[in-house]
Amino acid sequence: MTTKSNFKTNYGDNKASSWARTQTNSVKILLDARLADGYWRGALSGSALATATALFALAVVNQEKYSRLIEKGLLWLAENVNSDGGWGDTIVSDSNISTTVLCWAAFTPTKDDPQYQKVVERATDWLTEQAGNTRSKNIAQALTRRYGHDRTFSAPILTMSALSGRWGSSNQAWQYVKPLPFEWGVISHRWLKWLRLPVVSYALPALIAIGQVRYHFLKPRNPLALLIRHLARNKTLSVLQKIQPDSGGFLEAIPITSFVVMSLAEMGLKDHTVVKKGVEFITASMREDGSWPIDTNLATWVTTLSVKALAGGSGLNKHLDSKERQKIVDWLLMQQHRTEHPYTQAAPGGWAWTDLSGGVPDADDTAGALLALRKLAEPHERILPAVKAGVQWLLKLQNRDGGIPTFCRGWGKLPFDRSGADLTAHAVAAWDEWFDILPKQLQKRTQKAIYKAIHYLLRVQRPEGSWIPLWFANQAAPGRENPTYGTARVVSAVVEPLIRSVPQAWLSLEKALQWLIKIKNDDGGWGGAQNVVSSIEETAVAVQALQKYYSVCNHIEGQPTGVPSTKVKEAIDAGINWLMVHTKEGTEFNPVPIGLYFAELWYYEKLYPIIFTVAALEQNARLKSW
Repeated sequence: MTTKSNFKTNYGDNKASSWARTQTNSVKILLDARLADGYWRGALSGSALATATALFALAVVNQEKYSRLIEKGLLWLAENVNSDGGWGDTIVSDSNISTTVLCWAAFTPTKDDPQYQKVVERATDWLTEQAGNTRSKNIAQALTRRYGHDRTFSAPILTMSALSGRWGSSNQAWQYVKPLPFEWGVISHRWLKWLRLPVVSYALPALIAIGQVRYHFLKPRNPLALLIRHLARNKTLSVLQKIQPDSGGFLEAIPITSFVVMSLAEMGLKDHTVVKKGVEFITASMREDGSWPIDTNLATWVTTLSVKALAGGSGLNKHLDSKERQKIVDWLLMQQHRTEHPYTQAAPGGWAWTDLSGGVPDADDTAGALLALRKLAEPHERILPAVKAGVQWLLKLQNRDGGIPTFCRGWGKLPFDRSGADLTAHAVAAWDEWFDILPKQLQKRTQKAIYKAIHYLLRVQRPEGSWIPLWFANQAAPGRENPTYGTARVVSAVVEPLIRSVPQAWLSLEKALQWLIKIKNDDGGWGGAQNVVSSIEETAVAVQALQKYYSVCNHIEGQPTGVPSTKVKEAIDAGINWLMVHTKEGTEFNPVPIGLYFAELWYYEKLYPIIFTVAALEQNARLKSW
């Protein structure tokens, strides 16, 4: 653990001065990251998977026309291949079968270009080591081992491989690409829900496009299936065109949009509106370095996180004047979806992760927006309708188990409708923050929802005291989970409402705190789990959770003694010390991939370590720990 003498050696003066510089520098970097309109956009990591799918889609549409972009993308892939010959989801991720297969396929348009020959050979060797060989059967079996019977992502990967010509041009190339029932695209969303079919509207673009291209190259033998799919082709293409957002990017995601474009283009539909808009989206999304991210931006998410972080100390007034705060309020209110979403049929009232047309409302961003609005301005007539709509949107989303899913209420079979501990805690915090302002009838519904949500959290807490998040993980942790992040987020969000609503739940909080303190690394920081290398992101969220607990303990009479406040304070100080050293007093922030995107794709976000550090330091200022 870093000691006080280390700080004198490293920084030349005492710990208090170092903390002050770290806080000042971190806040300045975060404030300087705002755009002219007052909000934050951030930057997602470049993705080998997204880059491979994007450049290949462009090559299928018109290799000559987009040769410059394709070449830049291939160079980026070649420069960022791992030492073992494979690719991971980010440039600091281990190689995996999905990304490596797609990159291997993406180099097909280069044919015999000598500059890429070695890269392709090494990728082939890596795949052979993982799958036995690179034939379609072996690759399909390797993907099945990773994804099981879920074809959501294995089917697109195998489709791109078949389109690349790596497995020849005969029907045999498509033998192991499982057919997708694209005819389901013409079934009403409500019927799909009532029938409990394992299809949600988020998957429709891939279901339709990939299902159709597989049908195009390898027809079903069953005459009834052949007839149904023949009749459904034009109708499902119309559905695809209808749900494509103005930006052209489905979910603002490069991979899913690229899969749609390459599939339709290979069927001879290069001039189709969906392909044209998709290509415009892909070309506009390329980075200067030749890479593509998995999604355009997380503007709403990083903006609400930034607001809450800056408000954690003496309030936002210290960092943002009234005009700056109002600009963010205006921007956030503009991002609320006020009509039924044409793509997902989500009800009005929610917020998406992005300000772009491809975003869809989700629980985490709706809760985040509600909490940010509470920090930014006093309740008034302009804000209250939006708040009530957001509160009700979350209420309608609550699953029968009491938990909150990401996008849609359901049966817990898919990531989209599965309840998550971190999402549930975030919703509880948002409901609790606005509770006193709500009309009486809405208060009753909200109180009931909070009670159900808290009991859900108590049920899903693991025996050792941790909670597992749904959309965050750690590559080095057991099971690639991130109990540190999940536990810290739950504790930070619900410590106060949980104690008020279910006082006996204090024991669960104590268990969580004891676990967080137990897994702290010897260097004073936290990783995603016990004995996992410390990171800025995970250390900061763990410190913030301990601070929240410590703050609440000091304001409750007859507080329990299960976790001595001195022990909590020591852990907080150790974490703050670690952050000061490893951010070089708030001047250097190296992000790590803790974010999970659709289909378990890893990403890191440039602003995460900055935002989380500011949140921890601002909360520490409130506690006056020094």
